[in-house]
Amino acid sequence: MPKKTKSTPSFATEAEERTFWEEQDSTDYVDWAKAERVRMPNLKPSSASISLRLPVSLLERIKIAANKRDMPYQSLIKAWLTEKVDTRP
Repeated sequence: MPKKTKSTPSFATEAEERTFWEEQDSTDYVDWAKAERVRMPNLKPSSASISLRLPVSLLERIKIAANKRDMPYQSLIKAWLTEKVDTRP
């Protein structure tokens, strides 16, 4: 016999909803056996702009390295940062 799920409460704020789901087991509210995979091809990850001061000589070296890889220098910086963060214990 299928498990009866609880109805999801309504929330006043996103923070309230986040707190709720941090404390609850989603299987009480969602029948995951009926879940279907979806694709969201236009979904873009959120990002934030930052200001970073670099020595001009370092920025020029980064731009040269990016040019050799045929990619924008900002993308190369992001790739390097991601690589460095992901290899840390």
